[in-house]
Amino acid sequence: MARSVDPVALARELALALRERVLPELGSHAGREHTRAGAGGDVTFAIDEIAESFLEEHLAREAPGVAFYSEDRGLVVPAGEPEWVLIVDPIDGTRPAMAGLESACVSVAAARLDGEPTMGDVEVGCVVEIKSGALFLASRDGHLEPEPLLSRNTDLSRMFWTYGLRGRPVRVIAEVVGDIIDASSVGGGTFDLGSATFDITRVVTGQMDAYIEPGPRVVADVPGMRALFERLGNGTVLNNSPYDLAAAKLICERAGAVITDAYGRPLDDRPLLGSGVEFQMSCVAVANAELHAQVIREIDAGIERLARAVERGEYAA
Repeated sequence: MARSVDPVALARELALALRERVLPELGSHAGREHTRAGAGGDVTFAIDEIAESFLEEHLAREAPGVAFYSEDRGLVVPAGEPEWVLIVDPIDGTRPAMAGLESACVSVAAARLDGEPTMGDVEVGCVVEIKSGALFLASRDGHLEPEPLLSRNTDLSRMFWTYGLRGRPVRVIAEVVGDIIDASSVGGGTFDLGSATFDITRVVTGQMDAYIEPGPRVVADVPGMRALFERLGNGTVLNNSPYDLAAAKLICERAGAVITDAYGRPLDDRPLLGSGVEFQMSCVAVANAELHAQVIREIDAGIERLARAVERGEYAA
């Protein structure tokens, strides 16, 4: 008889176990060795391989009837008909982890493996900060910890916010969000902390007002941008995939913040299992609806500004 699965307990236990395994490796220069490219196209560092191997071995031993999808392994389905799939990023923020910084997390989401699940099918999300051990856990049926402390700021000029530049052409991203950076650089603050999961949970803690990542919209809307992203990513577009966002999205929503793509659309219908450009999604997570609407307007204007610059020949792959 198949072992029954408590997805909340499983997500928590796996995230904490991964954190314990990775914690001694934080800041180790040996972990910076390149091993191969993962399923998502990013470089797999030695510290990633340590975490991925532990993930595979741990689930085979502790939850052999559960499928999982990870950044480096892709979809792994055990024999039989598993009811649940875990979407795992063992280290979201590999580069901060290798530098021994705080902004590296374990991310575990759980969804029923029924057909082709979407982001809206995630039922449990768990994030654990590797260095501190701080834990965020949410379930669609009501569980939420810790208590959220969302910012009430609605002034763009006073916004504290984060973005990500790994694999994104800096001048291109600056063209899109430069006005937001300029507006908030003195009265507020802007940060690249190296982990989408850490960034989004900072909105939940109230440390940040927003996380803004328009990369996939840039690739989709502006001619020639995909080639620029691929050149920087050694032939691969490196934007957020479902495994980056699945757990943090649910936590953010349950906390009462607003999280959408860079068009302002919900992420719920996006495929949950997959990597590569067709699965990637932009993300805007903001503490409240009023500030979110302002951010989306600024992104709209930034995309138009970038498109005009491309027409003038200012960007070329």
